[in-house]
Amino acid sequence: MELELFASCLAGLEQALADELRSLGISRVRPLGGGVAFFCESQTALRACLWSRLASRIMLVVGRVNAGDADLLYAGAYDLPWENVLADGATMAVRAHGANDQLRNTRFTALKVKDAVADRMRAKCGTRPQVDTTSPRASIDVRVHERRATISLDLCGEALNRRPYLAPDDREDAALACSLAAAALAVGGWSELAGPSSVLVDPVCRDGITLIEAVQVACDCAPGLHRTKWGFAGWAQFDPTEWEALENEAQERFEAGLRHIAGEATAQTLVDAGVTRPAFSSADAVPRMAPPDLNSVRFVGASTSSPAISKSRDHVRRAGFRPLISVELGDGESMADLFKEHKMLRQARAAMVMSNLDSGSRADAPAHVLADEGSFTAACTLVANSHPKSTSKDSVPAFADSIRFVAIGAQDMKKRFGHEPTLCQTVGRGRVQTTIEVFEEQPQGGITIEVADLAGGAPHRVEVLEEASSQFAARLRKVFKERRKWATRHSVSCYRIYDADLPDYAVAIDWYTGAGDACGNDYLHIAEYAPPGSVDADKARRRFGDVLAIAPVVCGVRPDHVFSKTRVREKGGSQYRNAGQRAYVTCVEEGGHRFEVDLAGRLDTGIFLDHRLTRELIRSRAEGTRFLNLFAYTGTATVYAAAGGAKATTTVDLSQTYLDWAQRNMEANGFKGEEHQFVRGDVMRWITDTRHTPARFDLIFVDPPTFSNSKAMGRRTWDVQRDHVELLIGVSRLLARGGEAVFSCNLRTFKPNVEELEKYGVQIQDISAETIPEDFARNTRIHKCYLVKRL
Repeated sequence: MELELFASCLAGLEQALADELRSLGISRVRPLGGGVAFFCESQTALRACLWSRLASRIMLVVGRVNAGDADLLYAGAYDLPWENVLADGATMAVRAHGANDQLRNTRFTALKVKDAVADRMRAKCGTRPQVDTTSPRASIDVRVHERRATISLDLCGEALNRRPYLAPDDREDAALACSLAAAALAVGGWSELAGPSSVLVDPVCRDGITLIEAVQVACDCAPGLHRTKWGFAGWAQFDPTEWEALENEAQERFEAGLRHIAGEATAQTLVDAGVTRPAFSSADAVPRMAPPDLNSVRFVGASTSSPAISKSRDHVRRAGFRPLISVELGDGESMADLFKEHKMLRQARAAMVMSNLDSGSRADAPAHVLADEGSFTAACTLVANSHPKSTSKDSVPAFADSIRFVAIGAQDMKKRFGHEPTLCQTVGRGRVQTTIEVFEEQPQGGITIEVADLAGGAPHRVEVLEEASSQFAARLRKVFKERRKWATRHSVSCYRIYDADLPDYAVAIDWYTGAGDACGNDYLHIAEYAPPGSVDADKARRRFGDVLAIAPVVCGVRPDHVFSKTRVREKGGSQYRNAGQRAYVTCVEEGGHRFEVDLAGRLDTGIFLDHRLTRELIRSRAEGTRFLNLFAYTGTATVYAAAGGAKATTTVDLSQTYLDWAQRNMEANGFKGEEHQFVRGDVMRWITDTRHTPARFDLIFVDPPTFSNSKAMGRRTWDVQRDHVELLIGVSRLLARGGEAVFSCNLRTFKPNVEELEKYGVQIQDISAETIPEDFARNTRIHKCYLVKRL
């Protein structure tokens, strides 16, 4: 009896999935939005579950019912022949999707269908099936569209793209990566290229998934062969004998494929290890295998990230392909040394270079994205040019069959290749939408500059978009060498390297040295000043892209340790954009103290580097004082005061997030106890209230924002130029006899109203020049700083 089924997939892959199902012997297929409807016998349906690489789930359509309201949905679901669908004793779970005017809550929809199924089974079989929402043997799927609902049995249980080699702690992004890799291999025609003399290279290997999926295709390994749980276990028509026959066939095909691709010796090693057997225990008991022989391996990955290499090798080990796949430290440029002696690459007749460059679901900084794309195109050129020239009439020409370059989710790869892709396929929707581009000609070569190696090694080739960027590279190298020597002499670990030294490259670049658990890590934080309206916006973007490509090479910093934001000058000061990415929290050291910084997720990192001397000033004056920190931000000044011997500190800020951060900074440096108070409040209101109490302070640091319209302030806004007189009068009234305050602000055009302050008995002395560190000397207007006393 033919059954009606539906295989879901990423949008854009419907036709490819339909072709795949036809290759499995299914003749009646109909591509639809988001999947393919098809009809076949039960054994063929099981074959589709076992062999489909592109499907996410395969559903057995039980029926379509009226979903005009809850009662109609219940009645329709009850009338379906569940006694012929669910196996005896099968536990079940129901999940629902979609809504209409009457069925707005998917949980309620699922509950009505669950009740209908349970009542039908009790009426026909005498018992209600047990509900198991964690690990049911039968999963029922309900999809509501307008006034109709399609009710199906999920034959997979867990999604098919959740491959068996994935680790338990792998998130949904890993399953998506499996789908994208399988799709790209299909779109790129890997099955046509894969053979004993073909190679596949992933120069931006994040998790090994691309390589594993490629090996499975090449070795004719069914992607579901090693799954231990299936949704069809709770299906009344499931025949274990049929399934065993399908698994045995798949095992035989896999063994034959291994011998064809890997050779007899390697194949026998893997067969003896049990890799080809169904339900291979990739999770717990994977046998130890020898690392790959680089002279024979033909699936090669590279990464500049040690965590990525570790994850990739773990996935490869779990898949059982350790002797077939090599994942090494390097990028597209440094892979050249590996390929020089790579016998199989030099002898290959067909090759594919493929990487997942999609950054949509990751927190990568733009510099990392650009570096990945550069590594990809460098590897494409390297592979294409890796063969020695033929010297004999009878010799086989390099890549006699084909060579293809496949990029997943690249920003604009055609610019790097210098020509249009042979094929461009958009897959997915919304957050997971990305593109797969296939090129059959190598990159034509854009603008490439050479950057001297930091350690004196061979120069690095960096692909740029503007020829003038070579001047930026030279300038950055010069100032970085000088600034690094200065920082070493003065034991400064976090400092500014470059601050718009060249007007056309208007960026600020700061260096952070990791401390504590991050010891050994170096980071760059790059802030771009918005160009004036007279500068072409596209040219400015190209220059900034070149900055992000050049800076990590010049400074010897991993691209994934480079973080960037765009800083725009606005009325009253400057603001940042491009913050709000996923946080990247690490630890740095300054003046012998540890501080937590967030290099990616917030407007500022958590420590103002231009206030380094200001904090030293506070430490030098703090001994024996009662210290007050207003607009305290992350409490770095409080740490310095405590380290300088303050007998008590009070830290005030409107943000609880920053107060918690300040407390962590204090505790990280050993300062905790009742003498250290953290107060959440609007500073101006807190000053007014505290003036009516006995509390007075010997040393106050006040560093207000330039402008604020925080909702927590109510209807009031804050403007430092407009409101500083009121602020400093209030601060002066909190000073103990002989006390002093340090007032700082970042408004470059700030001018204190000295006359007005003097009328209220407030003395203000400009000490800005004494507080500008050497690494900020190019821009002495970076901040203003004053000593404040009460006359």
